[in-house]
Amino acid sequence: MIYSPKHFNGSDSDRLQAAVDAAAAVGGGKVVVGRRVPDESVQRDYWLLERALLLPANVILVLDNCRLKLADTCRDNMIRSANCGIGISKVEPLHNIHIVGIGEAVLEGADRPRASGDGAKSLSADNARERGGSYIPISYGTDALDATEKQSGDWRNIGILLAEVHNFSITGIKLVDTHCWGISLEWCSFGTIRDLRFASIGGRVIDGKFRVMLNQDGLDLRQGCHDITIDGISGSSGDDLVALTAIRRWQPQQREAGSLDSTMVGGAGWGDTRDDVYNIIIRNVRGTAGGHHVVRFLNNGGIVMRNILIDGVVGTATAERPDRAVIVVGDQSYGGAAALGDTRGFMVSNVCGQARHLVEVRGTLSDSVFTNLLYTTAQGSALSFPSGSESGQNIKVCNDVCID
Repeated sequence: MIYSPKHFNGSDSDRLQAAVDAAAAVGGGKVVVGRRVPDESVQRDYWLLERALLLPANVILVLDNCRLKLADTCRDNMIRSANCGIGISKVEPLHNIHIVGIGEAVLEGADRPRASGDGAKSLSADNARERGGSYIPISYGTDALDATEKQSGDWRNIGILLAEVHNFSITGIKLVDTHCWGISLEWCSFGTIRDLRFASIGGRVIDGKFRVMLNQDGLDLRQGCHDITIDGISGSSGDDLVALTAIRRWQPQQREAGSLDSTMVGGAGWGDTRDDVYNIIIRNVRGTAGGHHVVRFLNNGGIVMRNILIDGVVGTATAERPDRAVIVVGDQSYGGAAALGDTRGFMVSNVCGQARHLVEVRGTLSDSVFTNLLYTTAQGSALSFPSGSESGQNIKVCNDVCID
């Protein structure tokens, strides 16, 4: 049976959630959301989200040529797996969740977000600046005017957030002006992510001024993600377009799931090999990352990142505003670089694009192969090690060509 929000009453969020809950009540099913038909009470053709749409197991959510937009009153995700959230200290695994976009399926941020940025960014309701100006470590949010609300970002700013979801897919979606990362996955496995488009530029014009919105990554895979295929990512992001980031931090306030003290709803993690990131395939990435990185890999604290295949990454930034790197591996910041051997088994091919570096290893990397790399004279080399040659071990580069 197919369920639709048009068969239910209430606010848009009520109707959408009722359709999902009806499918879940019979063990699962398909929910199809079409374009919202204007009526006598609401003259708009898009669905307005006043809270996150929660997806349980065994549900296929089909967005058929429709637009879902966050309300200015909403400080929540657009879509979240139903097993996590405020006060849920143990995230139970869910299986078989699929989000399918057909045609022009759009998820869009609020006109005036209550909050934006990750958990390390403070809010400001007046952080206007010219695009390309100096870095300001604050992010736009109208909640900055309310002392009763949290004055920094957190996981609620993420567009689509899945935690402990296995056998999943997200396909055919366009994400516009997200409040933080467009999509974030925590401890997810055996999934497919395909044909996603991002349209964020690090902020937006609000009340006639460009307001900075930090950490507008496209797609992030966090701790514990494995056996996932990413195929067909395009567009622009205000930060890294695709990022695999597994950072181990042990501050007590970040250990428990369901807390608002982190950008990860699942807490600090297991502290063992269940936090590792592995068996990831990334293909056909084309876009620009707001001066950051088209594809980024970052792990430390004993978390291993291994068996990563990357095939086909094209950076489309302009020479006037280049990205830092088309691909970057590791970093000395964020708690320090990974130990040599913890980032290994990368197979990278067919990479080109405008950036200050083509492939930059800022941390450590071992037992990896790079082929078919097109670099420029300005980039200097296909593969660079700014932190020193000791960062790499058993790395082979072949078929690298300078194109100017």
